[in-house]
Amino acid sequence: MKGPQTSRVVIADVAQQAGVSTATVDRVLNHRPGVRPATVQLVLKAAAQLGYLPQDDLYKALRPQPLRLAFILPAGTNRFLNMLGDYVDIAHEQFEPFNVQCRCRYVEGFNPQVLVDTLLREGRRVDGVAFMALEHPLVREAVNTLADKNVHAVTLISDLSSSRRAAYVGLDNRAAGRTAGLLLGRFIGPRSGKVAMIAGSRHYRGHEEREMGFQHILEEKFPSLQVVGLREGHDDAGTNYRQTRQLLEQHPELAGIYNIGGASDGVARALKEVGRDQSVVFVGHGLTPDTRALLVDGSMDALINQNLHSTIMNSVRIFANLREGREAMAGVEAMQISVVFNENLP
Repeated sequence: MKGPQTSRVVIADVAQQAGVSTATVDRVLNHRPGVRPATVQLVLKAAAQLGYLPQDDLYKALRPQPLRLAFILPAGTNRFLNMLGDYVDIAHEQFEPFNVQCRCRYVEGFNPQVLVDTLLREGRRVDGVAFMALEHPLVREAVNTLADKNVHAVTLISDLSSSRRAAYVGLDNRAAGRTAGLLLGRFIGPRSGKVAMIAGSRHYRGHEEREMGFQHILEEKFPSLQVVGLREGHDDAGTNYRQTRQLLEQHPELAGIYNIGGASDGVARALKEVGRDQSVVFVGHGLTPDTRALLVDGSMDALINQNLHSTIMNSVRIFANLREGREAMAGVEAMQISVVFNENLP
């Protein structure tokens, strides 16, 4: 005698059991968008009841899509930003067991169109983008376009005004500039003199805010110090070196330099070449192996730092909050300004 014939369950059976189309079942089981959560549950329940999926595959289908994040940073010799990119790679390994995927993309710095193209391209592949924003209408429009497509954008280190970005992860840059001015003024002391600023670019709102904070506190508390203007070094060590050499030649009495952006090693190299590294007060940003060495040898007096690990952790927490329908900053602490000297190096 032949045993009863067992029919094989097919996708049409699952669709009939769930009361949906085969196309809907296909979308659910392959994690494609466009299906309501309640319908997803119906399909998965039907698949389980009919034994359409082995248990391991069912668990996989029940698991939500990974939270896909892209971090977009400017390429170049800014070692702090390069370290931030390294932290993203580490975070990818740490967060993957928690269903979060991170990747880093580097773009040509200070070019709004390249940044926009990258934002829109990455926005088609991920759930959220975190990036160092250039203050430009094209960038603002790109962020708003992503928001229309429910792709969240978080600005890092430098914010973007009048945009629909979801959150900002960084220091209060105006306060950071005031802190730098206070440090520089106290180090110089009661003597009069000239001080200079070197920024990455005024296209960064954060650099512009640091400049304003720095100038304001010098006007308020150190009127004997004269600011001789701001130069842009584009966070490039070679450019910062040349800018510093020109400043020293034009202003032999220069008493201090505030490097608003990165690549402080270029500034220090120029100071050392002319033997002014121990007499010109030098304040900068970002703790890296290079700036650590400058603090140790005394060519840099102080730096203002933003914790890299906290930057990544806060960003991921913000994106997770948004995915779960919570307020973006729920449970996220504001970034704290850290001032580092050679005596308190971590």
